[in-house]
Amino acid sequence: MQKNLLTAKPHFLILDGLRGVAAVVVVAFHLFETHSTSHLDQIINHGYMAVDFFYVLSGFVIGYAYDDRWGKMTLGDFFKRRLIRLHPMVIMGMIIGAIGFYFQASGYWPGISHLPVWKMILVMLIGFTLFPVPTSLEIRGWGEMHPLNGPAWSLFFEYIANILYALFVRKFSNKVIAILVFIAGCALIHLAVTSPNGDVIGGWSIEPSQFRIGLTRLMFPFFAGLLLSRLVKPTHIKQAFLLCSLLVVIILSIPRIGGSGHLWMNGLYDSLSIIFIFPLIVYLGASGEVKGKYASRIAKFLGDISYPIYITHYPLIYIYTAWVNDNKVPISEAWPVALLVLFSSIVIAYACLKLYDIPLRKWLGNRFIINVKKDLADVKPANTI
Repeated sequence: MQKNLLTAKPHFLILDGLRGVAAVVVVAFHLFETHSTSHLDQIINHGYMAVDFFYVLSGFVIGYAYDDRWGKMTLGDFFKRRLIRLHPMVIMGMIIGAIGFYFQASGYWPGISHLPVWKMILVMLIGFTLFPVPTSLEIRGWGEMHPLNGPAWSLFFEYIANILYALFVRKFSNKVIAILVFIAGCALIHLAVTSPNGDVIGGWSIEPSQFRIGLTRLMFPFFAGLLLSRLVKPTHIKQAFLLCSLLVVIILSIPRIGGSGHLWMNGLYDSLSIIFIFPLIVYLGASGEVKGKYASRIAKFLGDISYPIYITHYPLIYIYTAWVNDNKVPISEAWPVALLVLFSSIVIAYACLKLYDIPLRKWLGNRFIINVKKDLADVKPANTI
């Protein structure tokens, strides 16, 4: 833990770095997903669980940062802080999605080339609010609640978690939260082992079954992270950043379990990893300290770009997907372009952070929050993928 001179609490630099590690894995997962023939042969097979890891991180950090501030902070103050922290990049993600939309026109998405510009702009404006677009405005054909920038669905559920926390759950005793977490964990296991694909994938649509998946994926990890922040006192773990980074990469990259004949086995892996391994990683990360100039710089850089890269990379993935599918390009030939997409995602994320996100949050903080220095220095939320 690093002590921040502008706050009374230590700053969990390792958790920032782990969020960045998971975010980069997500980009790689989406690139490889373009070349897979099914969920069974996907490389970095469990990259979709980064969303669930982000939720554990987010619940832990929200509890750590805000639990003891109620009484000094109103509901309005809380929501202003969360909106200032999260929403500028939501808007930027939609803008980038709109800029890249017509470059995705292809045989894979034949309707794009014929879509009127006004309709795309309307979808972008709705996306700015993070409210799901109605099915009549699902302009891509994938059923996404945010067709210009698919991963924004996880931010939609992140907002739901923040609202539930602020209105109700923050007032719950640890025992009540433990009961909630236990019920949510049972629901998560049931979802995963009974899923038609044997996994927890889903949540990006307002269609009822998809909405249920998204809510189920949210409830356990977010509130387990909150409970963890209340119950567990970090110790001192050596080499925690390296250890936890390896664990994150291994858990998200492990090949499909059980094959097509035993789908429930993979669902069990998903749910038990979320229930046991992810909270353990967060605990280990919170118990460590980054030592050394270069390690600190790496962790800080990964933490800085984690949210921007997650919320801006997918428009590039859409373009890459259209190119791969139209030209039937195998990964053995496409890998230089895939690396270019990964590098471009990092550059765009960093540029958005430095030129847009930080300046805008500073201005909004000065305009709407009295103690802006403390808020800007506060522990960063887990970006949700």
